Amino acid sequence: MIKTRFAPSPTGYLHIGGARTALFSHLFALHNKGTTVLRIEDTDLERSTPEAVEAIMESLAWLGFNYDEGPYYQTKRFDRYKEVVEELLENGHAYYCYCTQEELAEMRAVAEAKKEKPRYDGTWRPEPGKTLPAIPEGIKPVVRFKNPQIGATSFSDLVHGNLSVQNSELDDLIIARGDGSPTYNFCVVVDDVDMEITHVIRGDDHINNTYRQVNIFKAMGKPVPQFAHLAMILGDDGQKLSKRHGAVGVMEYYDRGFLPEAVINYLVRLGWSHGDQEIFSFAEMVEFFDLKNVNKSASAFNTSKLLWLNQHYMIEKNPAELAQLLKPFLAKIGVQTEDTPEFDNFLTKAVQAHVKRSETLVELAEMIKYLFVEEIEMDEAAKAKQITEASKPVLQELVRLLSELSDWQPEVLDAAVKQVTVNLEVGMGKVGMPLRTAIVGRTNSPNLDETLYLVGKERTLERLEKAIAMI
Repeated sequence: MIKTRFAPSPTGYLHIGGARTALFSHLFALHNKGTTVLRIEDTDLERSTPEAVEAIMESLAWLGFNYDEGPYYQTKRFDRYKEVVEELLENGHAYYCYCTQEELAEMRAVAEAKKEKPRYDGTWRPEPGKTLPAIPEGIKPVVRFKNPQIGATSFSDLVHGNLSVQNSELDDLIIARGDGSPTYNFCVVVDDVDMEITHVIRGDDHINNTYRQVNIFKAMGKPVPQFAHLAMILGDDGQKLSKRHGAVGVMEYYDRGFLPEAVINYLVRLGWSHGDQEIFSFAEMVEFFDLKNVNKSASAFNTSKLLWLNQHYMIEKNPAELAQLLKPFLAKIGVQTEDTPEFDNFLTKAVQAHVKRSETLVELAEMIKYLFVEEIEMDEAAKAKQITEASKPVLQELVRLLSELSDWQPEVLDAAVKQVTVNLEVGMGKVGMPLRTAIVGRTNSPNLDETLYLVGKERTLERLEKAIAMI
C-alpha cells in the first residue's frame, strides 16, 4: 500500500511551493489508490506557533485536501523519539558529545582557515582503541548520530535519478539537543518509519537532508522510503519566488479573489505535464498524474496564466455558487449583502452578466458594486469625455423615453435606446457611452439593455438626472 505524507513546519504561512508539494503527494497517493498522512513538524519550539498551524490548516482546507490520517504533531511524540535515541545509543549508532559552543566555534574557524567545509571533528566519536576525553562537569551532552565515514550514501530519486554523496562529506549530526529535545532530521525518520511512509515527495532543498536520513533509516534497520524531490518554483524573472513577485502564501490567493480549483490546476502544471493539456478536472489529475512526467528543472510562476485559468473556472462555475463566494468580497468594499432568496437571485443575475469581464472575485465585486450602492463612483476621465454639453441632449432624451416605459425588460430597453439614436440622428456610440458613464460610472459594462435592467428604472432615472445636473 502506497502511503505519502505532507509535513509542513508551522513557522509561518503555507507558501505556494508547499501547496504544490501537498498536491503532488495527494495525487500520487490517490492515483495509486494509496493513503495520505498530514504531519505537523513543530520541533522548532522557538519558531513554531499555534497561529501558523491554524494558517496551514486553513490553507489546506481551502484547497480541499483531505487526509486519511493526522494531523500528527511531533511535539506530542517526544517520548517515542527519546526511546529511539536510547536504542541507537545502545546499538552503537549514536554517542554523547560534550563539546562546548566555544569548542565547536573553534572547529569552524580552523576549517574555514584551511578553506575546508566546516564539520564536527569527531572528538567524542567512539572508535576501537580510541581514548575519549574525560567527561567535563556541568555540560549537558548532545547526542550525535554515528554516520558512516567510508564509502558513499546513495538513493534513487524518482525525479532526479541516482543521487550520491561521499560519507566523508557528512558529519555526525546532532539527533538530540542538550535539553533532550530531538532534532528535525532525526524526528522525520522516526515518523516515516512509524507511519509506514512508502514515498516521500518534497522540495529539492531537502536532498542534502535525505542523505543523512537514509543512513538513520539503515541504522534503525528499517526500509528506506522512495524519494521524489521537486524542483523549486521561480518568479518570472528567474529568481527564487518571494514576496516581490506578488502573493506567496496560499491564503493570499484567496484574498486576491482566486478560486481554489484554479490555483490547484495551475500548481499541477508547475513542473508536471500531460501532453499539451492545460485544464484538468481533479479527477483527471488523479487519473493522469505520475512522477515520470515531473520536470527536473525549476518552474517559473506566471501570474497571467493563473489569471486566465481563474477566469475560466469563474465562467464555468454555477453562477449561484459563485454569487455566494462573492459575498465576502462585496462586504470588503462596503456592500451590504443579505441571505435572502431575493438578494441571492439578483446577485446571481449580476454575476452572470459580468463574470466574463472579470479575472478574479475581487475584480468581479468591484465591477458590480454600482448595482448595490446609492452613489456610484464615476471615473473622472470617462466623466470628462462623456458627461458634456454635447451629450446633454442625449441624456435628456434617454430620461424622456425611459421614464415613459411601463415594462422594464431587456428587449424593451434595447428598443428604447435605439429609438434615441433615431430621434437625435446620432450613432450608438454617442448614446451608449454617456449612458454607461451616467449609470455605471465607467464606459464598460455588459450590454446596455442588460445593464439598464439590472440597475432598475428608478435608479437609472436618478443617475441620469444627476449626470445632467453635472453639466
